[in-house]
Amino acid sequence: MHQPIKVSGLVAFSWLAACGPATPLDTLAQGETGRVVRIIDGDALVLDTGLSIRLVGIEAPVPERRDREGQPFADNAKRMLEDMALGRQVRLIYPGVTRDRYERALAYVRTDDGLGPELWLNEEMVRLGGARARIYPDTSRLGDRLVELETQARNRGKGLWAMSAWAIRDADEFDPEARGFHILRGTLGALEQTSNEDAHCTRNLAGSAIRVNFLSDAAAACDFESGSVWHVGARVQLRGWLNQGQLEVSHLFNAERLPADQ
Repeated sequence: MHQPIKVSGLVAFSWLAACGPATPLDTLAQGETGRVVRIIDGDALVLDTGLSIRLVGIEAPVPERRDREGQPFADNAKRMLEDMALGRQVRLIYPGVTRDRYERALAYVRTDDGLGPELWLNEEMVRLGGARARIYPDTSRLGDRLVELETQARNRGKGLWAMSAWAIRDADEFDPEARGFHILRGTLGALEQTSNEDAHCTRNLAGSAIRVNFLSDAAAACDFESGSVWHVGARVQLRGWLNQGQLEVSHLFNAERLPADQ
């Protein structure tokens, strides 16, 4: 989770209104500007002001660190972001809370100079297959657009989606002890529990040991009656944090209904 810290005082305004048609980003709170001087990985960078940025709405492969092995395509994703952003002036745009507990800015990032094409970096990373969509409730605005772009990139085998390591698997193929952010498919089972301190409801996935905790922003998926989109037997694609056989789905954008044959 972001574990966000709310920062007030940002005012939304349309910064292209005077020179062209509005874009979806123009409806959000406009933040700081600065020049990108360092790319940490495929979803994090640093400005010349010293501010560290976590690109919200996306999850790039994790590079090798001292205490863990890197994920496939991590170096490619970092280079992808470097090619688009390093040395360029950018503007931060906030779809919700603005800082996490590490004082990183939680932002959409848009190039803001004449050195190249104007790019929404979060969107481009998903469109090119450099990252997966990962939507948090506190920064969810425009998240549905990122999920849609991810589907297009995956269908075209772009970037990481060309690798078997990133193929989306059924829940029954997952090790119950697997941990981390995952996208998986399954068949919705019965409601096991309603409204406890951690989840709005818990449901099982047929044939799998994995249990899905739908939080309040995904509460619609707790409707399992026969006329519901989320009825027992519905095929779904879910994304969230998996730990000890529990998948946390924090927003309805992270739950997609699939055709019965997928």
